Amino acid sequence: MPHGQDVEHENDPAESSKYECLQCGDIVESDSHPGACDCGGDFQNRAKSLE
Repeated sequence: MPHGQDVEHENDPAESSKYECLQCGDIVESDSHPGACDCGGDFQNRAKSLE
């Protein structure tokens, strides 16, 4: 998105984020990184690129 066209509150650090387990695909919503999934996999913030 070009500079100056940001959506207001789009990346508000006070709001929770969605995290997806890279192993089983479970999705949780949390204010901070949820740690490890019950299946043993790692969570990735869905707003971040996997690249």
